[in-house]
Amino acid sequence: MSSKTSVSSTDKSIVIFYDNDVHGGIDGYAKIAGLRDAVAKSDTAWTAVVSCGDYLSGGVACTLKSGQYITDIISSVGYDALTLGNHEFDFYMPRLQELLPSMQAPVVCANLFPYQKDNLLLPPYVIKQFGNKRVAFVGVTTPESMSMESYAFFDLDGNQLFDLRTADVYQLVQQAVDKARSEGADYVVVLSHLGEEKGETGIYSHGLVAATHGVDVVLDGHSHHVFVREDVKNRDGQLVPVTQTGTQFANVGKLLITRDGRIVTSLIADADIPFKSEKVAATIDSVRADMHQATSRQLCKVGFELTINDTKGDRLARLNETNLGDLVSDAYLDYFGAEIGLMNGGGLRNSIPAGNVCYGDVVNALPFINMMCEIEVTGQQLFDMLVKCTSSLPLEDGFFPHVSGMKFTIHSRSHTISDVIIRNKETHEYEPLVLDRKYTVATIDYYARGGFYDMLKCCPFLVSTQLLNRDCVAEYLAKLSPTTIEKYRVSQHRITIVND
Repeated sequence: MSSKTSVSSTDKSIVIFYDNDVHGGIDGYAKIAGLRDAVAKSDTAWTAVVSCGDYLSGGVACTLKSGQYITDIISSVGYDALTLGNHEFDFYMPRLQELLPSMQAPVVCANLFPYQKDNLLLPPYVIKQFGNKRVAFVGVTTPESMSMESYAFFDLDGNQLFDLRTADVYQLVQQAVDKARSEGADYVVVLSHLGEEKGETGIYSHGLVAATHGVDVVLDGHSHHVFVREDVKNRDGQLVPVTQTGTQFANVGKLLITRDGRIVTSLIADADIPFKSEKVAATIDSVRADMHQATSRQLCKVGFELTINDTKGDRLARLNETNLGDLVSDAYLDYFGAEIGLMNGGGLRNSIPAGNVCYGDVVNALPFINMMCEIEVTGQQLFDMLVKCTSSLPLEDGFFPHVSGMKFTIHSRSHTISDVIIRNKETHEYEPLVLDRKYTVATIDYYARGGFYDMLKCCPFLVSTQLLNRDCVAEYLAKLSPTTIEKYRVSQHRITIVND
């Protein structure tokens, strides 16, 4: 579980550059490597590069070849340690296990086990030697993955295969910290993919700090927040810094461990990074060239952004209706001729920019491996799903529903739903939802693999396909007339939110 690097014993500071939730923002890899190389060349500090998860999925380069492009780039960077994010499980566990060796870097996780077994699938930590100091990197990932990416943890019959030990997460990290300390670690850095929100499991980075001791700093991910440092009291009442960079290399994190042991964190904005690794840039260029043929097919021209954001540029798709969510759910409904189209906001990962829209833009917006399907749902099940999947407001929720053929009102304080109406396919008029009636819903197979909090899991398939949802949307865009496309300039007001 430990590895040493042959370096001189000169007493220098240690600089550790860190990222989280890259999600296909591949240009940043050349910059984070360039920062590392510049400091190493100056010989002012020992250097390292680490990642806090969610690098394998979420963009075009991630989706094509199911993560191989990303592992090629990560290998060229030369990471000192990485942990797993929930989206590392998107391509299922066998594929993840195929990809890990090609990263040529230690991947650590203290809470991933085969179900009902005590042997970890990955080492919980790795120790690196920097001069006369030893730094342990302990990994931990969110147990939310077991519901959000349940298909990786359960087989098709519902039998559990792997476990992230929700009840034991903090204890497992403490065990790893204690063992690393016993092996001579001078500093313990936790590479966390827990985030700052408790969520369904109640496991989060601040709770981890409060339940443990012996951790010097937590480099966090998962919630896509941006903050240089938040000090949280640990079990002994000592303050431990927690930090996070945002997403897609908006910032690169810099952790400085000074010669006298102080912990200093800072964020370097992407635009302020003047360095670039030519080696990593060459790998990225090779990846882009290889992807071009698959992604350059032009679909249509759009005079506005199909967005996941609000007017300020902040992410909206997990909180409210967006024009991209409207278009995607319309594409689903159109493909099957169903009564309702349904898409979860967390699956809308990137906006489609104005201009000539290519297939690669759609892949970037819908990067996950989801197949189209049509299901049969009762009005009661629809209503219960709407209540559950909007109950987190005003906080974000990846299961926030974007709909076609339906309108409804969310009461954000009382967490209730009212005025649910469904468009009649014959008359095209909207009619009140009938709770004991059955409706046809066009959606993605994620609904049966943990999507929408399992609220629709028991609903039967009417039609199952091998058509990727991104291909469904691409076909829809390609056949739309300019007049029809123009209607998506603004959202369609299918969802009303009132603060009561």
